[in-house]
Amino acid sequence: MQPNVTTLLNTITSPADVKRLPSEVLPQLATEIRTRMIETVSRSGGHLAPSLGTVELTLALCHVFDFPTDKVIWDVGHQSYAWKMVTGRNDAMETLRQFDGIRGFPFPAESPYDPAVGGHAGVALSTALGMAAARDLKQRNEHIIAVVGDASLTNGISLEALNAVRHTTERLILIINDNGMSISQNVGAFARMFARRISGIRYNRIRAAAEATGHHLRLSGLKSLYRALKGVIKPLLLRHRSAIFEDLGLRYMGPIDGHDIPALCEALRAAAEGHVPVVLHIATVKGKGYAPAERHPSKWHGVSPWATTPSNPPPTTSWSEAFGEELCALARQDERIVAVTAAMRDGTGLAPFFREFPNRAFDVGICEEHALTFAAGLAAAGFRPYVALYSTFAQRAVDCMMHDVCLAKLPVTLCLDRAGIVGADGPTHHGLYDIAMFRALPNLTFYAPTARDSLRQALQQALTDGTPTVIRYPRGAICDALPANPTVDTGKGPCLLALGDTAAWVAPLLETLPLPCFAVDRIKPLPAVLQTLKGRPLITLENAAKQAGFGSAIAEVHDAPVLILGWEDAFIPQGSDAELRRFGRLDTEALRAAISTFLQEHAE
Repeated sequence: MQPNVTTLLNTITSPADVKRLPSEVLPQLATEIRTRMIETVSRSGGHLAPSLGTVELTLALCHVFDFPTDKVIWDVGHQSYAWKMVTGRNDAMETLRQFDGIRGFPFPAESPYDPAVGGHAGVALSTALGMAAARDLKQRNEHIIAVVGDASLTNGISLEALNAVRHTTERLILIINDNGMSISQNVGAFARMFARRISGIRYNRIRAAAEATGHHLRLSGLKSLYRALKGVIKPLLLRHRSAIFEDLGLRYMGPIDGHDIPALCEALRAAAEGHVPVVLHIATVKGKGYAPAERHPSKWHGVSPWATTPSNPPPTTSWSEAFGEELCALARQDERIVAVTAAMRDGTGLAPFFREFPNRAFDVGICEEHALTFAAGLAAAGFRPYVALYSTFAQRAVDCMMHDVCLAKLPVTLCLDRAGIVGADGPTHHGLYDIAMFRALPNLTFYAPTARDSLRQALQQALTDGTPTVIRYPRGAICDALPANPTVDTGKGPCLLALGDTAAWVAPLLETLPLPCFAVDRIKPLPAVLQTLKGRPLITLENAAKQAGFGSAIAEVHDAPVLILGWEDAFIPQGSDAELRRFGRLDTEALRAAISTFLQEHAE
């Protein structure tokens, strides 16, 4: 008879249960966690490869520290599925990323073991540093640990925090989970620096032996000789890799095999005993334990359910794919076009561009602010950069768009993928706020394409105009074209303006509601059809936050009542698109009710 594959995992309800286990059974527990994780994600979708790589680290942390008194902040939280399983949420993992279920990222309201939200990269070290400063002010002793992975250390917030560590606290543990990847392959100097693992392993072996000898030295002359030799040996063998941390006043430890639980536990205990902030560098395999994810970690970084997906779904083209194809077509005609992304060449559809135009494609890592200002430099030198980011991540770069692009009126086009709701990824990833954040910027043109032909026109118009441009579009399948808008009638009754992808939402409404509907694909300047609708009550619909959005822009200038339909002033949870539209009263039934009431109030 086969043993129960979750025998150990079923006994774990808290990190304390892991701590009580003999260390020799932890590898078995790691295997059970991976089995459970793969089964769960096969049904729910999620960030599989990153979490597979941190199972042993999770168990080692639980074996050494006392949570939730001690604090661990995961950056980014898609490393944290094993953490969720050992902190009392294993029984609820079937609800992962579902409406009212377990979130895909750490969230304090979900568990006392999650001290901070972990949806965006780069925030863990700053958050941990703030918690360490608070601990010091309260004269307490708990350990504060930041786990930075998937190239988050190159994020500007991480680097700013790294600069501040030594003059803020004496006790902090920074774990660098180095799997050689962000979402795609790592880029930049930090990636090259961390890749030189063999020299670090050789150096640590010699350092351990030298320090053991040095501690027994009594003669000051020999002590001086030991320190001098250490200063010579270290840069020769480590090739200055740890020097950047130690010059910042941090003790560097590593690299450690991130899948060797005894080695991890030993290193964590040593880090906990230190009286200076410690950087612990661990080497892991993204997708560890699942062969398809190990072979293709980018593909398996974030995945849709596969156990419940039809084996032969109908072929569709996504907005991301269409964007990449259309940009490649433009780039073949104009050598000024360059593409820029922030560690998301696959997710944004730019992988074909990188293959076809490798010298005109730039991946800057998880650095959205740098991406836009870098693009401004390219534009100032005569190129036409198209910067592809997820809408939710572009929020960080609003100032760069204002100061570096719009003020100088440079021809940078910011392409916002995943604009609108994004289903199971939840509130940290919904792209609902870009209209409110960007539409106030002077010199800016702002598009929201309705279909592929509209997207193509926006990309071409941005090239023709040569001015700052934003183009927002949703996740999901794209259609080639929408039916033509109706001719404006001569009446005075209400009209519906459906922005971008919401044009596809209104087809069921028009079967029963007697009102003209116009699919509009431009936010700024406002669509030309508005001039022909003066004096008529208007209804606006947008897949974005209502506050300061497209409808608000219409209401600011229109001389008749405007009903604004969009997402309310609240963070929208995770769930399927259908569930979220019902939750937000933007499903067909709720829209019909709201519009019907407005029509009755403003009938001709």
